[in-house]
Amino acid sequence: MTHKPSDEDYRRLLELRTGLRRFQRWSEQQAEAAGVTPAQHQLLLAIRGHPDDRGPTIGDAAGHLLLRHHSVVGLVDRAENAGLIDRVPDADNRSVVRLRLTEQGSAQLEALSELHLTELAHLAPTMHALWAALEAADTV
Repeated sequence: MTHKPSDEDYRRLLELRTGLRRFQRWSEQQAEAAGVTPAQHQLLLAIRGHPDDRGPTIGDAAGHLLLRHHSVVGLVDRAENAGLIDRVPDADNRSVVRLRLTEQGSAQLEALSELHLTELAHLAPTMHALWAALEAADTV
C-alpha cells in the first residue's frame, strides 16, 4: 500500500474479515449438521478437488489444509473410521498411499458443496464490492 490506511479502509477491511468469518462459521455449522466435523469437510474437499485423478497423498492433503503431516494422519484415521474415505496404495509406487472418497464421503461432500455454492453466490456481490473498494483505495 502506498498510503496510510484511511478510516474507510479500516471499515472495509473489518467488513471483509467479518464476512469471511461469518461464512466460515456458517460452513462449520453446515458440516456439523451433515454429520461431519469441519476438518473432515475440508479433508473431503481437499481429496475431491485435488487435480491428480489418483487422489492426493497425506502430504498433499496436509498442504491444502495447512496442517502438519502427523495431524492429517490423525484426521485421515478418523475420517476412514467414519466411512468417509479410503487409503489406497499408489499403482506406481507401493510405498505411497493415496486418499479417495467413499460413496458416503462423496454423497456428504456433494450435499455440502451444493449448499456452499449457493451461499457463495449470495455473498459474491458484497465480497466483490468490498474487494473492489480496497483495490481502488490502493491506487490512490
